[in-house]
Amino acid sequence: METIVWVVHLLTAIVLCGLVLMQHGKGADMGAAFGSGSAGSLFGSAGSANFLSRSTAVAAAIFFVTSLSLTYLYSHPAQQQGVMDRAAVIKAPVAAPAPVDNSKLKEIPK
Repeated sequence: METIVWVVHLLTAIVLCGLVLMQHGKGADMGAAFGSGSAGSLFGSAGSANFLSRSTAVAAAIFFVTSLSLTYLYSHPAQQQGVMDRAAVIKAPVAAPAPVDNSKLKEIPK
């Protein structure tokens, strides 16, 4: 589970960095980044800014959730159990052996 969350977290961080770097400030045209007018962009004149800002918000939310998930996973570590710990073995108490009376033993002839 941790590995999956780590992979999603790292991929989201890379995507988030890319989305932030693709955006420009309020004074810059989106078309200036791609070498054409802003009206000729793929998503229309204002559609690309909305698409990038919404994509950034979604990536940031996923990054936030995976960060919280990793924090929870590391604060509550899973207990490692061996094969014998997982088996439902009921052990009966073992009675102590009765003492041996050596006086009744015969001597072995040589």
